Amino acid sequence: MKIGIIGAGNIGGNLTRRLTSLGHDVSVANSRGPQTLTELAEETGATAVRVEDAARGAEVVVVTVPVKAVQNLPSGLLDGAAEGVAVVDTGNYYPKQRDGRIDAIEDEGLTESRWTERQIGHPVIKAFNGTFAQDLLDRARPEGSTDRMALPVAGDDEAAKRKVMALIGEMGFDTVDAGGLDESWRQQPGTPVYGLRADSKGVIEALAAAAPERGSEYRG
Repeated sequence: MKIGIIGAGNIGGNLTRRLTSLGHDVSVANSRGPQTLTELAEETGATAVRVEDAARGAEVVVVTVPVKAVQNLPSGLLDGAAEGVAVVDTGNYYPKQRDGRIDAIEDEGLTESRWTERQIGHPVIKAFNGTFAQDLLDRARPEGSTDRMALPVAGDDEAAKRKVMALIGEMGFDTVDAGGLDESWRQQPGTPVYGLRADSKGVIEALAAAAPERGSEYRG
């Protein structure tokens, strides 16, 4: 599968490592340009590209940049993507620590990923946002393993969600359908599932236990 990854931080870098190891054709980009990704490309066999080219021909595109940076992504980012492309948003809103206040999230009560969807003009699937980056490499397990972790996945586009869940399964993790994008607050920072290492049953219980109010630490 052709996969584009926009952002080469901890999550983006380890997704690049894991997905190339599974034989996928990965293009990776960051805001500083492909010349800064030489080591990652040489390590993994991924292709370092400009952000504008990351989605070209891609069946899955992962947006893994700080929330505040989403609005600076180039317009037409997905114009060259494959038909039916699934777009994954891994972002978390940290208003006090990093992102500053985003009025639409604070005043309209938008989930982080609904806001991201508006910025890029394409439906998104929320996944990987509460996963420790190193776990993507170290905690993958064969299907049926008793210690296999589960990850929550939320989104409105059912076909795209199935594609992303299948990819996560191939990576060595179970998945839990966390509902539509307006329910993705259940996996935002400060909720019980955020950072949780658990099986499907544990993830389902944690999602159900979430409260919709953002804690003061996550309000601008």
